[in-house]
Amino acid sequence: QVHLVESGGGLVQDGGSLRLSCAASERFFSSYAVGWFRQAPGKEREFVAAINWSGGSTYYADSVKGRFTISRDNSKKTVYLQMNSLKPVDTAAYYCAAGRHTAVKDPSTYDYWGQGTQVTVSS
Repeated sequence: QVHLVESGGGLVQDGGSLRLSCAASERFFSSYAVGWFRQAPGKEREFVAAINWSGGSTYYADSVKGRFTISRDNSKKTVYLQMNSLKPVDTAAYYCAAGRHTAVKDPSTYDYWGQGTQVTVSS
């Protein structure tokens, strides 16, 4: 069982930045791929970014490419999502998820989920 805890969300103005963290409890967290997803009220959960177990491969939704950066520090069992140039459309609850055999953008292929952290971007 992998326990994930997100942090770093908050209220920021249009054009601002936030860094989200996803901390894991699992000793072997370094063997898991991790994804970030978000869900706005009334909308489906959507893929944001993902990183493979080593950090050598990263993936982004077109809507965040060039603005968001995913990274991981396996020694700290933590994955980060640096979000720059935030826009009001980025407002959502952000969730991290982990899995050993994931299809990157498909949330149903991730085994473990955090509780989420709210990001609100004001115009």
